[in-house]
Amino acid sequence: MSSPDTSTTAPSPSPDGSSRLSYAEGMALGLREALASDPTVRLMGQYFFGLTPWRRLTVDIRERFPDRVWDPPIAEIGYVGTGIGAAISGLRPIVDVATASFLFQPFSQVVNEAANIHYMTGGQTRVPMVIHVNHGIRGGGAAQHSHSPQAMIWNTPGIKVMTPSSARDVRGLLRTAVEDDNPVFWADHVKLFDHIDEVPDTEERIPFGVAEVKRAGTDVTIVGTSLMVRRALEAADMLATDGISAEVVDPRTLVPFDTEAVLASVGRTGRLVIVDECHQSCGVGAEIAARVAEHAFDALRAPIRRVATADVPIPFGRPMEEFVEPTTAKVVAAVRSLLG
Repeated sequence: MSSPDTSTTAPSPSPDGSSRLSYAEGMALGLREALASDPTVRLMGQYFFGLTPWRRLTVDIRERFPDRVWDPPIAEIGYVGTGIGAAISGLRPIVDVATASFLFQPFSQVVNEAANIHYMTGGQTRVPMVIHVNHGIRGGGAAQHSHSPQAMIWNTPGIKVMTPSSARDVRGLLRTAVEDDNPVFWADHVKLFDHIDEVPDTEERIPFGVAEVKRAGTDVTIVGTSLMVRRALEAADMLATDGISAEVVDPRTLVPFDTEAVLASVGRTGRLVIVDECHQSCGVGAEIAARVAEHAFDALRAPIRRVATADVPIPFGRPMEEFVEPTTAKVVAAVRSLLG
């Protein structure tokens, strides 16, 4: 598992009013700000405080808010249900389920309770909670610790979904998520933790449903989420050496999804590659491809290409793991296939 360098957590200020922070530091900053701004916010779960990559980044949170941090037993069915009850009762819990496959233990609580309560009470009851997971192929996680369930949650009306890819985005989206009266599913990737980005020194809330063009281009649009945004940017750098200009679009949230931003980009480039760590069948990439085919078919100058995880259980060995996952090299090959 990739771990952030937690030995140096002080921000590096820049003249333009921002600091260079790792993704993990951006997450920790967002948690601190959320707790400081609202006394109803609570943290529940092991990963924020118990495992090595986080411990030194969040120790001050435990010291500053000792009565608002709870390390529950490893019983996801129980503590996710407790989080739902806390949200109904007036608190705003951030509930960490850790490895995304652990979500399948409390899946009924999430998709059949939290997602439906507002609707089934005729709008009388809200569930303002954030459910956090670390998704994806992390290296040696094998079939039971490498899931990316974002598409499953997207298929569940009543839950918003955020998939940040940068320190700035995770901090700003988290602030928005905590203040939302709907349940929010927050998918992170541990391979993002070390990445460094510019983060504003002032507090920021990034609205849901607003995509960002991470890199402008003219020849092809590459849409990615979470860690796949980084791989799309790496692919764009490699393609640029061959004179291919790739535009990289990060939706930032899946629910709500900024369809218009993707359509606008495809309108400029005429080509689309989607890189997605869900399995290929019925994954995030499949939905994005369907929307573009439905609304911007006339703008396409080539077939849509999807680069996704193969429809097999994730193997343990690294060579086999790399064979089935969406890599930078596969994104580059997909783009080149469109440009012939």
